[in-house]
Amino acid sequence: MCAGVTDGLVRTCRALRAEGIADLAVEQPGWGRLRDAATSAGLRVHPVPVDHDGLSVDDLARTPARAVVVGAAHQFPTGTVLSAARRARLVRWAREVDGFVIEDDYDAEFRYDHHPVAVMQGMNPSRVFLLGSVSKTLSPALGLGWLVAPVAMTPVLREANLVAAAPPVLDQLALATFIDRGWYDAHLRAARRRFRFRRDLLVRTLGAQVPEGRVAGTAAGLHILLHLPDGTDTRGAVQAAAAVGLRLADLDDYRAPRSAEPALVLGYGNISDMEIPTAVALLREALRSPTASPPSRTAQLSHEDR
Repeated sequence: MCAGVTDGLVRTCRALRAEGIADLAVEQPGWGRLRDAATSAGLRVHPVPVDHDGLSVDDLARTPARAVVVGAAHQFPTGTVLSAARRARLVRWAREVDGFVIEDDYDAEFRYDHHPVAVMQGMNPSRVFLLGSVSKTLSPALGLGWLVAPVAMTPVLREANLVAAAPPVLDQLALATFIDRGWYDAHLRAARRRFRFRRDLLVRTLGAQVPEGRVAGTAAGLHILLHLPDGTDTRGAVQAAAAVGLRLADLDDYRAPRSAEPALVLGYGNISDMEIPTAVALLREALRSPTASPPSRTAQLSHEDR
């Protein structure tokens, strides 16, 4: 047990460093905090591009990395799912380089249009670390996460993190009871229905009010991507929206260098259904006139931290 995905990754990176692994690959675009966690543990970070099938394993193989962090079930921020062929190739890569895959089981519980995607850890438990948390399913305030490690790495994990503290035992016991009695499953089923309705409402409203945008990454999770026409000033739109309390995220915030393909990351986990029409109207005004002053209302279409 750990305090969350970031905490679990820091512990894993320290163990890898102790084993002589100095290079780690991460997805591009990707969650910046995971890169920060790796560098804080003393690893060199190598960005690897993501396409419609997920992480490019061919590009990964051209780096000196012997470990990689991957969002197989739902990549952030693109929302792609790592294809079956890529999964098999990635596990084979780990064996070939005598390395490891660190699977971030991100937003996997919230899959709306298909059955849940199985974790990679079951394909090769001796090569795959699995990280997860309840930050999205329950609350980030709980600070509860888990790390499933290869058996051979367990002693190294403990030795490399001698002062790492586990979450409060009472919180762990409460979560265990919540799971054992079936309440967690019931909560997830209700949450999926609620978020599926909210996602559908957001997509419909965007289609009506921002027809020039193309929505992607809708199959799972609590955020979507809004691809925009070339030349759109996404940074200006984010700033204009922020001036009236509408929080947006520029996709360029999660990739370096900046891309010529403008897009926004829109989170819908922390907004009510009734606020969506107002939020999209503010977004439309910010896109059409980033330097103008939109109507004075507040809403949020931002992605929450883990």
